Amino acid sequence: MNPPRVSIQTHDFDVSAELAALRAQDKRVGAVCCFVGTVRDRNGAEGDAVASMELEHYPGMTEKSIEAMIDAAMARFDIFGARVIHRVGLLAPLDQIVLVAVTSAHRGASFEACEFLMDYLKTQAPFWKKEQTPQGARWVDARVSDDAALARWGIVAPNA
Repeated sequence: MNPPRVSIQTHDFDVSAELAALRAQDKRVGAVCCFVGTVRDRNGAEGDAVASMELEHYPGMTEKSIEAMIDAAMARFDIFGARVIHRVGLLAPLDQIVLVAVTSAHRGASFEACEFLMDYLKTQAPFWKKEQTPQGARWVDARVSDDAALARWGIVAPNA
């Protein structure tokens, strides 16, 4: 049985186990590209200290949206498989927040598809992030640089 392509979960994930499941005896695989995002102790835009981050999502809609982007990656790049795990709930600095993994015959397709999926997740996946800072709680918007990263794939963010 193949593992799901998309998981939205509160609990942590084991990168090694996830990559092994994605490869799962597929002798065509010559490359596995993986990105793991973690919670930082500083906001990337303002540089303020971050004590925690809380993520919310719309169950069902979020998974469907990410599945559609994996389908787009499969059509666009010569890849065999993809796995996206995104955590929700309360997270602290150093916690793993996202895993994007892709398999292909050659590294180029894996690198590109992994970056494509991550650019999408940063801007278009329906997640809402709230940071706790010394100044109080605040919702986090996608940055202009994230929208620019997505635009290089020919996708224009609706909020851009």
